[in-house]
Formats: sequence, structure tokens, C-alpha cells
Amino acid sequence: MKPLDIERPPALTLRGTLRGNLRGLLVEMRPQEWTKNLLVFTGVIFSRSLFDLHDLWTSTAGFLLFCAASSGIYIFNDLCDVEADRQHPIKSKRPLAAGDLNTNLARIAMILLFAIAALGSLALSFSFALIIVLYLSICLAYSLQLKNIVILDVILIASGFVLRAISGAVLIDVTISEWLIICTSMVALLVGFGKRRHELTLLESAASTHRKNLGEYSIHFLDSIMAICAGAALITYALYTRADETVARVGSQWMLITIPFVVYGVFRYLFLIHQRDAGGDPVKILFHDRPMVLNLLLWLIAAALVVYLPSILKHG
Repeated sequence: MKPLDIERPPALTLRGTLRGNLRGLLVEMRPQEWTKNLLVFTGVIFSRSLFDLHDLWTSTAGFLLFCAASSGIYIFNDLCDVEADRQHPIKSKRPLAAGDLNTNLARIAMILLFAIAALGSLALSFSFALIIVLYLSICLAYSLQLKNIVILDVILIASGFVLRAISGAVLIDVTISEWLIICTSMVALLVGFGKRRHELTLLESAASTHRKNLGEYSIHFLDSIMAICAGAALITYALYTRADETVARVGSQWMLITIPFVVYGVFRYLFLIHQRDAGGDPVKILFHDRPMVLNLLLWLIAAALVVYLPSILKHG
């Protein structure tokens, strides 16, 4: 018998299968998407509580629990869409659609993630637990049926971002500016409709086959509504920087200097959508497009200086 004809021992085969399933499960959990949950930290950052260890720990725990909840939702969504995803040029490579992940293992992991999110959030605070339950309920309803309703599908996706931002304030018991909430909503809607536009251009005539409601969208309509969302996001952010509660919390009107970075970020996103046919993966745009990364870093530095420098100088 030739060496190449020797069969692998069953133990090695099982080990390889288990390793492949665990790797596939990690991919289905989409850890790269956890960056969206960083919105939980908006409360602790803009309330000038970043150096409060208790508030920072609480926000970090909330972030991790939102990661568990969102990963459970990603698995649930892919379990629901496994057949449709097999017809998609990109989603067909996901482990469930490609057959690289055992379905039962995915279901067990999903239930565990939901349990961790629910019980962990309840341990933090009842209000935060309500937000997690609301987030899960909206996402489950979206995956089961509501994703087929035009416009409402994107609004529901955007609501997840808003709930993340609100939860950050709830966790440390501070109020959040209504302008910041509206701005977050508009940016989330812009990104959501941008994803729909990318799906239309990517799938073309097969778009309605992959997702029923895509046939009811059009490039012209999406471009129009994205322009509205972009304008509203810029206006509401500007109003946030000038709002009385923002000025009182920061101690100055210097948050105005962060507006140019937000303007550039929105315009850069629209440029990438229209000129580079991007938009399918907002996280990839945010962290792989060099001008966008640099702009984000400059915005963070400017905002941090405005929010924290006066306090540091005062106590330094």
C-alpha cells in the first residue's frame, strides 16, 4: 500500500472536523462587527466619566454583552437565510451557507449567546436588560419577517445602533442628548440604505431573488433618501455640538471644531458609495479606507481634547 493510501485515524478526522466547526462558528459570530458595539461607550466618554473605573468597567461589561447578543443574532439570521445566502456571491462563502458549520452546533451556540446576554444584562441593571431584550426582539422580528418590508427593514437595522448608544447612557445613569440620538439614527439610516444600494448594484437582476423587497428599491430612490439622511446627520450633529446641555457638560463651545471631521466622514462615505461601488461592509470602509481611518482618529483626538483637556488642566 502506498503511503498516500493510508487513511487518517478516526480521532484525527474528528479533531479536524471539530476544529473546522469551531472556526466556522467564530466566523459566523462575526467578531469584526463588534466594532458597532463601541457605541455603548458614548455615554462614558461624553459624560466625562472615562477615568471613573466603575463607569468604565460597567460600560465594558455592557459592550461585551452586546457582542454576545449581536453574535447570537448573526447566527440566527444566517440560519434563517441559509438557502438565500447560497445564491449570493459573497454570503455564499459564510460557513453555514457553505456547509462548513454543523447546524446543530450553530443553534446551541446561538442559545448560549442569547442566555449570556439576557442574564448578564440583568445582573448589570434592569433598564439595560430591557434594552437588550428590546434589541433582541427587534432583530428576531426583522430576521423572521420584517426584513421584507421596504424602508421599515432599514429603520429596524438603524434602531439597533440607537439602542447601543442609549444603553451606554443607561448603564452609568446619565442623560444622553436627543440631538446625538437623532444624529446616530441618521448616520445608521445612511449606512443601512447604502448597504441596500450596494446589494442592488452587486446582484443586479437577481436582487429580488435573493431578498424579496430589494425588487421594490431603486438606485435613484436610494440615492435620494441617502442624501436626505446625510444632510440630516450633519445638521443634527452641528446642533448637538451647540446644544445647551453639551456646552454645559463640556464647559465650552469648542465641540464645534469637531464638525469638519464629521462633514468629511459623511462626504467620504458618499464618495466611496458612488465612485468606488463600496457600501456592502461599513466596518470595512471605516477601518480599511485610509482617509476614513485618519479622519476618525482626528475626530477622536479633537473630541477628547475638548471634553477632557479642561478637566485635566484644572486638576493637573
